[in-house]
Amino acid sequence: MHVIREYRHPDDYPAVLALWESIERGIHLGRSDTEVEIGRKQAHDPELCLVALSGERIVGALMGGYDGRRGLLYHLGVAEAFRNQGIGRALMAEMEARLRKQGCLKCYLLVTRDNPDAIGYYMAQGWSEITDVRLLSKEFEP
Repeated sequence: MHVIREYRHPDDYPAVLALWESIERGIHLGRSDTEVEIGRKQAHDPELCLVALSGERIVGALMGGYDGRRGLLYHLGVAEAFRNQGIGRALMAEMEARLRKQGCLKCYLLVTRDNPDAIGYYMAQGWSEITDVRLLSKEFEP
């Protein structure tokens, strides 16, 4: 059984960073992924920073944001040994529910060009490609 809960900063940071670093492609870490910056992000949208647990181990993570008009999702990652068990879908479903609860009607998702499998994964969940800027979008019902 996998449990989804809100990310706890700074305690969860080392495990989440290690998870993101272990992802083969698609997650490109940068200066906004330092412990300080992730702490700022979590303080801004605490309910939109999620982790998935198997026992006490963090095996999945997803960050999201909402600016009052649009949502944005990034850094969905699931540990390789735990893939194809519905963890990514569960994280996405929980995030979408939380965004809807805040009044979000549309959300964007950034996918790197080196990760075509992710594009297929998201499109199978109802996301659509915005070809001129390479963004994915999904409309939410009010």
